[in-house]
Amino acid sequence: MIKVFGHKSPDTDSTGSPIAWAWYLSEVKGTPAEAVLLGEPNTEAAFVLKHWDLPKPQIIQDLAAGEPVVVVDTNNPAELPASIHEANLLAIIDHHMLVGGLKTKTPIDITIRPLACTSTIMFDLMGDDVAKAPRGIKGAMLSCILSDTLEFRSPTTTAHDRAVAEKLAADLGVSIPEFAAAMFEAKSDVSAFSDAELLRMDSKEYNVAGKELRVSVLETTAPKVVLDRKASLMAAMETVAQEDGADQVLLFVVDIIREEATLLVPNDLVKSLAEASFGCTVEGDTVVLPGVMSRKKQIIPALKL
Repeated sequence: MIKVFGHKSPDTDSTGSPIAWAWYLSEVKGTPAEAVLLGEPNTEAAFVLKHWDLPKPQIIQDLAAGEPVVVVDTNNPAELPASIHEANLLAIIDHHMLVGGLKTKTPIDITIRPLACTSTIMFDLMGDDVAKAPRGIKGAMLSCILSDTLEFRSPTTTAHDRAVAEKLAADLGVSIPEFAAAMFEAKSDVSAFSDAELLRMDSKEYNVAGKELRVSVLETTAPKVVLDRKASLMAAMETVAQEDGADQVLLFVVDIIREEATLLVPNDLVKSLAEASFGCTVEGDTVVLPGVMSRKKQIIPALKL
């Protein structure tokens, strides 16, 4: 049985895309596969699973030697199980920059395309077989695209992402504005999470100028709810960094409606990084970055010290 999974701290794309591809491998290609997760899905992903009546995939911690796997929505070893090099990696489907570091025992299929969402790539790879997909699979794919594009607001959005989303929505009889609003409302409800959980909820690891950074993003329609917790969030950053072997945690609170990000600035390191990276002047413990919506396209490429 092939295991299909995305990155740690699974968001909607890393939850829905494995489900869609496991369906395709099993039901269309005749190759038994199952979707699994590398952690608890975030609130938006949990909403998507419930809305489309999809069972939550099993959460795994590691892989057996030689176990066949397909990796989606990442190609970064830091976001994958520690034993990924011992597994039998069959394929990668992704839309992020090529990080490097994954080694395989044989040649594999790799598809990395400059699109906003893994599910858009899968839609193309499936071709006419998308028509065979049950409602829940199409719904998962639509949800992934709306999430990753922030309902087409993100600068990562391409015309093709939008066209695929609109086709899926039409097939499903779904109003994109209404469904996206419900998804973002679910994403914005973070009341049940501790500060440490919020800092890890949607985070990725990067090295910038020799500093190991955990770059966290919280996309929300209610930024005040998160920013009201800024003192405790900044206090938790040091603990999370120590536990995760990082030099610093960065938290960008993305306001989906106003299309801007607020970066928490707990110390001089983050102040220097913000000013060098975004050409801003930091006064106080936050700085607003107008137009910044995408970690992949606007945050990570800009980071410098």
